[in-house]
Amino acid sequence: MDMETLLAKQEITDVVYRYARGIDRMDFELVRSCYHPDAYDDHGSFKGSVDEFIDMAKDFMPRWTATMHFMGNVLVDEIDGDCARAETYAVAYHRREFPNKEGKDDIFGIRYVDRFEKRDERWLIAHRVVATEWRRVETVPSGGPRGAVGVWGTRDGNDVIDWIMEAKDPALN
Repeated sequence: MDMETLLAKQEITDVVYRYARGIDRMDFELVRSCYHPDAYDDHGSFKGSVDEFIDMAKDFMPRWTATMHFMGNVLVDEIDGDCARAETYAVAYHRREFPNKEGKDDIFGIRYVDRFEKRDERWLIAHRVVATEWRRVETVPSGGPRGAVGVWGTRDGNDVIDWIMEAKDPALN
C-alpha cells in the first residue's frame, strides 16, 4: 500500500469520526464539514441534500437528552482515483428523558455506507446511506439518578471538548 492510499484512508476515517462528534454535540457546522456541498444523505426516513439533512437534524436532535454514536470498524476498501468506498459499523445510542414519565433508550446497530470523493484536495462524503441492522428500545425510569463519573457532556457549545485546550490544572495554581 502506498503513502497516498494510507493518507486517503486516514483522512476518510477522520471525517467519519468528526461526523460522530458533530452530530452528538449538535455542532452542525462540524457535521456539514464532513460532506461536499452537493452531497446526498439517505438516513432511511430522511433522504435529501446535506443542507436538508442539517435542517432536519437541527429540529430532530434536541428531542434527545443525549446521543452517542460509537464508530467501530471503518473499512475503506476501494479507492479509485478521487472516489472511495467506506463502510463504518456503528452503534447509535439515543436517550430521551422526561421529568414525570418514563423515557426511552433507542439503540441502533447501523452501517454508514459512504461514497467519498476527493475534491480540492479534500476527501468528503458525496453520498451516504445508513443501513440499519437492528434496533432495541428500552424504558428509562422517570426521575432516576444520573450519577456521574467525570463531567457531564453537553450539547450547547460548552462541552469539555470545547474548552479542554485552554483548561488550567487547579493543582498547579
